[in-house]
Amino acid sequence: MEQRLRRALEALGITPSEEQIQAAKRTLTLREERNYIEMYLSGEIDGPKKIESEYRKVAVPLPPQFEQAPGIDLFGHTVKSLVFSTDPYIIRNCNADAVFAVAPFTCQPAISQALINVSERPVVVGVAGTLTSGIRAIELAVEVEMQGASGVVVNMTSSAELIHRMAYSIDIPVILTADRIDSDLVDKIAAGARIINVAAAKDTPKIVRELRKMLPGLPIIASAGPTDESMQETIEAGADAVTWTPPTIQELERITMQHNRER
Repeated sequence: MEQRLRRALEALGITPSEEQIQAAKRTLTLREERNYIEMYLSGEIDGPKKIESEYRKVAVPLPPQFEQAPGIDLFGHTVKSLVFSTDPYIIRNCNADAVFAVAPFTCQPAISQALINVSERPVVVGVAGTLTSGIRAIELAVEVEMQGASGVVVNMTSSAELIHRMAYSIDIPVILTADRIDSDLVDKIAAGARIINVAAAKDTPKIVRELRKMLPGLPIIASAGPTDESMQETIEAGADAVTWTPPTIQELERITMQHNRER
């Protein structure tokens, strides 16, 4: 290999140094290891063909059950799963279809803009809840739409009037988080909540099932729960998409360090 490299460089009028030769050898060795032709001839692959790189792999994969969800067509993007996180490292290293950026704090546009910038997928942002309501919540909804959000999330404390005014002010869906079915929920759907996010702990599948029976055409997101089985049950109950809570960075770091110590 070294002689071939020398001849090739000399043919170009270049007298290579030993350092240049070694660098070229490393490059050729790397290319030989990545024999894409052999990989493409290796046989049929079910599902989408995967493109990954050494440093851009899916390090935090979702359970495969989410693929069974029918999905929501959100502005041309099929969304079956949403990662419930505001951590840019988790968001960039998981394979969720979208991001559910909701936190127990008042929405701050600087943070929502950063998350939208790094996410590489649709982001729905929490804008109204116990801490934030009224005109401020509406202004935040308008702000995050201008930033590029694909939806805004409000919780059950938001009134039907607020939802109506917010839905009138923006061109992205208002997503209402619900933990029960009652007349208030129906009023809020009528006021403009276009997607319902069911988050009712162990009762989530039951509420999803009842809501699906009551409003067959309603787009429903629901909490996946803590296990693969709970995700499966939620999807079978009628959820169109599921939110999934990933492990924390601290948990992932602990697992990585344990793995490295055992090597």
